[in-house]
Amino acid sequence: MRHESVISTIGNTPLVSLDRICGSRISAKVYGKVESFNPGQSAKDRAALYMIEQAEKKGRIQPGATLIEATSGNTGFSIAMIAAVKGYKCVLTLTDKAGPEKRALLTALGAEIVLCPAAAEPEDPASYYSQAERLAADIPNSFYLRQNWNLDNSNAHYYSTGPEIWNDTDGKVTHYVCCAGTGGTLSGTARYLKEKNPNVTIVGVDAYGSVLKKYWQTGIFDADEIFSWKVEGLGKTIIPDNVAFDLIDEFIKVGDRAAALRVRELARREGMLLGYSSGAALEAVFAMRKQLTPDDVVVVLFPDHGSRYLGKVFNDEWMKEQGYLRPNGEPAAYSVRHLQRMYRVYKRMYGRKIKERFNLA
Repeated sequence: MRHESVISTIGNTPLVSLDRICGSRISAKVYGKVESFNPGQSAKDRAALYMIEQAEKKGRIQPGATLIEATSGNTGFSIAMIAAVKGYKCVLTLTDKAGPEKRALLTALGAEIVLCPAAAEPEDPASYYSQAERLAADIPNSFYLRQNWNLDNSNAHYYSTGPEIWNDTDGKVTHYVCCAGTGGTLSGTARYLKEKNPNVTIVGVDAYGSVLKKYWQTGIFDADEIFSWKVEGLGKTIIPDNVAFDLIDEFIKVGDRAAALRVRELARREGMLLGYSSGAALEAVFAMRKQLTPDDVVVVLFPDHGSRYLGKVFNDEWMKEQGYLRPNGEPAAYSVRHLQRMYRVYKRMYGRKIKERFNLA
């Protein structure tokens, strides 16, 4: 098949059965929607292309423009790829949580990177959000895509990912499981699937340290929920406009260690080298396995490729440094330091329920 450019190959990613890792442990049929088959190796190709082309149609992007975005890496790569094809410049603000592989990939496509501290509050002038706003104000003929608030992010998945999942399961999908970050991949797909069948269960996956699940439960932005986490592209310290909380039926939080071990198991048992957040998404399926039946068809979205995490979850030394592996390479039990940290987290989150949570009553 011939294509005019690499961007015309975006979409129509495969749905792959996960029988080897799920078959004997989960009664439902589970499929992975493998977004690493996009040319930019992530689901963000869809959103980046749709946001850019919609802005072009509305006259917001002019020839020779500079595209600007605050990104954890994947959206930035997709924007840089599309900018290269279309002849735009590209400036990206990243947190220092982004690994060296992601940074190298971005600069390889000609993007300029502005590195910002991950610990900075969103309103802090040093944060990657504030830096993107500043650059958009300072650079003539620039366009800030604002993926968290630009609803064309979720529209991209309403018009592509949702229909693909519906068609590839012959309309039999019963559960859609997706990590929540900007909310575009989760919410746009959910909107389409709910329109086709309101009974499809939408499961959002959140990180410990993120505010999204608590906001979904209470409608309150609770800054006490916030602390650092390792998984990239999952969770938020802000409330993006693209997260359609009313479409989400269940929210599951997944820890850094569980996500890391699960994505390594995916590689060994399914031969699929996937990104860190893919481990979190599949871990959420295991967390809900008792409520699934043999009649259920679960689609879990795998956002990106594992080559961007070779220095992290697929690096044994990094895993040992985090306490996720023992010196002999076997999965480690939770360390005392980890348990102490989780005790503090639970105490802040649940107050008097702490004894019950740790079975200390």
